[in-house]
Amino acid sequence: RIMANDPLFWVAAIAAFGVLAILMIGIGGFAKGGAFNKKYGNKLMQLRIAAQFIAVLLFLLFVWLRGGS
Repeated sequence: RIMANDPLFWVAAIAAFGVLAILMIGIGGFAKGGAFNKKYGNKLMQLRIAAQFIAVLLFLLFVWLRGGS
């Protein structure tokens, strides 16, 4: 019952950290402003939503396949 041995757990965790990385880059660009934010700000937040959706699905799949306990 150790999650550390489950590859699906690690895939979901990596997806969650990917969401965090995208969010931090987006917030950093927004705080700094300038050309980077104008060019990539909206795209980064759209990418974050897509990555977050995938991460949530992976976590739900993990819980469902492991019997919900």
